[in-house]
Amino acid sequence: MGETFRNWAGNQSATPTEVRTPSDAEGVSRAVRDAVASGRRVRMIGSGHSFTSVALTDGILLRPDALTGIREVGDGWVTAEAGTTIGTLNRELHQRGLALANMGDIDAQTLAGAVQTGTHGTGRDLGGLADQVLALEMVLADGEIVTVRGDGEGKIRGVAEQDLFDAARVGLGALGVVTAVTFRVEPSFLLRSVREPMALSSILDSLDSLVTGNEHLDFFWMPHTDTCLTKRNNRSPGPARPPSALRYWLDNHFMENTLFGAVCGIGGRYPGAIPRLNALSAATLSASTHTDASHRIFTSVRRVRFLEMEYAIAREHLGQALREVRDLLEVRDWKISFPIEVRVTPASDAWLSTAYGRDSAYIACHVYRPTPNPAYFEGVEEIMTRLGGRPHWGKLHTRDATYLTRVYPRFADFLMVRDALDPGRAFANEYLDTVLG
Repeated sequence: MGETFRNWAGNQSATPTEVRTPSDAEGVSRAVRDAVASGRRVRMIGSGHSFTSVALTDGILLRPDALTGIREVGDGWVTAEAGTTIGTLNRELHQRGLALANMGDIDAQTLAGAVQTGTHGTGRDLGGLADQVLALEMVLADGEIVTVRGDGEGKIRGVAEQDLFDAARVGLGALGVVTAVTFRVEPSFLLRSVREPMALSSILDSLDSLVTGNEHLDFFWMPHTDTCLTKRNNRSPGPARPPSALRYWLDNHFMENTLFGAVCGIGGRYPGAIPRLNALSAATLSASTHTDASHRIFTSVRRVRFLEMEYAIAREHLGQALREVRDLLEVRDWKISFPIEVRVTPASDAWLSTAYGRDSAYIACHVYRPTPNPAYFEGVEEIMTRLGGRPHWGKLHTRDATYLTRVYPRFADFLMVRDALDPGRAFANEYLDTVLG
């Protein structure tokens, strides 16, 4: 048997029959052919930031550690190896005077893992990583290496290249192993970040203006309080005014990690104290403004381990969903220490993007890793599914193909593409058996 793989949160693990670390697409191709020949399945993991078992396999597990670095930079685009982390790509692009237009708030994921599971940030006009992809290099189930482009006009395995591109951008690794990603990039830019505490009741009364008035809106609601921390990020001509080293350490390392981790630990031992601890934390929130390179504004430091469930709903349902979640917490005896995060994105044309075909809002619920609370996730999930919500592919949920086919208009088309590319299910695993059927 191979070595045991565990994800970042420690709630998922697998011990495959074999582990390989290919250094190029040809190495991935050999591994896929060997897996098929021996009747095993094959998956490539990322950096382990999915809370679901989407990346796991009992067959050949491919590590992406040697598939890293930028291959080529062109006019408005960059091609990078699949195992490159978002943080590494950000630094490499910044040195070249370039940047991604939008991203999530964690930069430890591999590019392929983040794209394949539909990682998104928040944006009024700009979507997630999949919406910035121009091409994918993939290894198919027979070992062939292909490049699928958004402007392609040919066919691959009888599938129109445009359809394959729209299916594969958020492909869950079900259509092939992604070995390189080409992103659209633009000249480096500055973001002005305004962090400010606001009452949830005030936010609910002004949701539309907050969303339309900011390029990137993100807010965190502290359960058992009426307090939120809002983050409004908008492009700025400069000059750059980054936080001092002391302020950065205080906000991002001490307050949001060291102190927050200690508070979660106390709440884990004494759950009854959580509402008072949350009220104390809310009282310490303060306003701040700074301007810096976009990737430094977009990303955050996250060291306190947690479990997460996130659902995407149509943006017009956001206010209703938040009110229902607030009411649910008021009538149940759950003690929730982690904030609930809210973000928005425009509609996407990637078939399995959680934002496919509709402007979307995201509600993410977290719990401290040592104190899981399945009932909390179950209660919020009932609200989200009643509103036609779509679960993040890399975050905890209980939905299966029967439900998902109702909320994804191109779900059946995705399954047909999968049948054409991987009829023998070389890339299947238990998670895909559940969500794809």
